[in-house]
Amino acid sequence: MEKRLLTLLELGLLIYMLRGKPNVERILALLPAAEVEEMDDGGMGSLRFVSNKQNRRLGKIVAELWYKDVDEVPVLASLYLDTEGDLYELDSWKADSTPLKRIPNF
Repeated sequence: MEKRLLTLLELGLLIYMLRGKPNVERILALLPAAEVEEMDDGGMGSLRFVSNKQNRRLGKIVAELWYKDVDEVPVLASLYLDTEGDLYELDSWKADSTPLKRIPNF
């Protein structure tokens, strides 16, 4: 998979998801420079955050949000940390399992 920075729409989504959550200042500060890889999810928009750590494992969910794609199909976005509290994954699931058309502006 190819590494890249978050798009502006992805960044806006994550900032919106984290607003008002306790103890997320460190995570918010890392987002602009965070590298991600797109996951093989049928185009629904899931991302894995790149890390140099070995043997990373899925930890806890830090934020979750339902929104609608431009075709009005609901999308569930869930942001996970790894077991050490670092960004791990943005899991996106579109209710009809079709590819995500566009993240809305947040």
